[in-house]
Amino acid sequence: MKYVSLLVLLCATSFTAIAADHASSKNAEKPMNVVFILADDLGWSDTELYGTTELYKTPNILRLAERGRTFTRAYSNSPLCSPTRASILTGQTPARHGSTTPAHHTKRVRMKAEVAKRSAPSNKAVVVSSVTRLDTAFPTLGKLVNEAGYHTGHFGKWHLGPEPYSPYEHGFDVDVPHWSGPGPAGGYIAPWQYKNFKANYDGEHIEDRMAEESIKWMNSLPEDKPFFMNYWQFSVHGRWGGKAEIIASYKDKIDPASGQLSPTYAAMVHTLDDAVGSLMDAIDEKGIADNTIIVFISDNGGNIHSPIEADGGAVPTSNAPLRGGKASIFDGGIRVPCIVVWPGVTTPGSRSDELIQTSDFYPTLLNGLGIDLPENHALDSMDIKPALEGEKLKREGIFTYFPSQTKVDDWLPPAVAVHSGKWKLIRVFFGGEAGKHDYKLYNLSKDIGEKNNLATARPELVKKLDQMIEDHLVDTNAVTPIANLDFDPDQFRPDLIGTRVSKKKR
Repeated sequence: MKYVSLLVLLCATSFTAIAADHASSKNAEKPMNVVFILADDLGWSDTELYGTTELYKTPNILRLAERGRTFTRAYSNSPLCSPTRASILTGQTPARHGSTTPAHHTKRVRMKAEVAKRSAPSNKAVVVSSVTRLDTAFPTLGKLVNEAGYHTGHFGKWHLGPEPYSPYEHGFDVDVPHWSGPGPAGGYIAPWQYKNFKANYDGEHIEDRMAEESIKWMNSLPEDKPFFMNYWQFSVHGRWGGKAEIIASYKDKIDPASGQLSPTYAAMVHTLDDAVGSLMDAIDEKGIADNTIIVFISDNGGNIHSPIEADGGAVPTSNAPLRGGKASIFDGGIRVPCIVVWPGVTTPGSRSDELIQTSDFYPTLLNGLGIDLPENHALDSMDIKPALEGEKLKREGIFTYFPSQTKVDDWLPPAVAVHSGKWKLIRVFFGGEAGKHDYKLYNLSKDIGEKNNLATARPELVKKLDQMIEDHLVDTNAVTPIANLDFDPDQFRPDLIGTRVSKKKR
């Protein structure tokens, strides 16, 4: 009798194990969903990920980090939004795709970058005029996943052109609120100013609504095929504003000795984080966490130059210990928070110091989803799966091309930079003497704030890294700044380079 009982127990155990293995195998065979969360203007020090803030509270972003791998050296492709967004969707740098400034909401349609017609005599270089629309000829990420059978939805900010250059023309089945502007129309708190998208109630916050709309869409989808969701947040871009009760809760938490002095901005970060939490909860409730990739990253560094009147003129944030911010090629403008949750690939709660860039998600996601990379489409990016798995990347460097100038704190004239290992070299076009370029070299492992320019002390390294820059510009067929033939040395003010030019409204 004991023998029969033991036999029954063994059979039952074996059956349970086989069933579990079958269920696990079946679950693993399911194609992965993707939720791509792109924050707007969220700086490297604007979350609790890196121990650089006492003010901002981001428990949901920390919760997301517990599920995947946090990257400490993730970079946007540009210190401004539209160029980075174009790079995510194409896998190319701004040097190649031509979007170098966020002019994609303007009426001017320019499909090829070109050198500007003129420059002020105080400038040594003539800037490049950016492309103003994301060309529909590109095999964009949305198109490729849609063609592979994915449901596709875009929620939030786009800023790559109105129709016929909207998300609909780039592979997305759904686009809410179908807005091509640089920030939330009319502000964050309803009533808003979108053409065909109204608030559910007065005082509704657009970020809450975007999270709600994206979740509603996700839950409405049939389970016959996977989905790819762009949740590109409006937060924390201007116009400045937030929920009054949250702003009030941060007012007594401001440390005057800190560079983070805005309760309004703190409330905006708070609401951004709430939206991340809402998405995570919805994914869990739907039971798809094991088959959903989540990418969280920002399009550029934090804004350190736009005074917020409601906060007594305090600027939105500080990216310290990094130098600079949005619209600056220093690391404060391009080093950004990043988390990737990829079940079966990333180790929960892990970190990586590998050098990655926003454009890398194009080949990484396509390869990971089993979608062929398009032919005759040059890439300036790499599959970072080894880094996702905790391994080293075989990477020579990454490039930041910013051939324009916006006179914010720590701005530079038209420039391009390369990060290679611990080194960063910035080439300022024609910024030196007698029409030569100027160079700034930093050892970021010892000088994260880019305070000590080693270019004069390390000429051979400058030469090597500058050759990498030149090779990239040639390979991408980049339109580059030219020397300003109208330059007048008497009008040149080097003392003003890096100094903010104030405007009444920004």
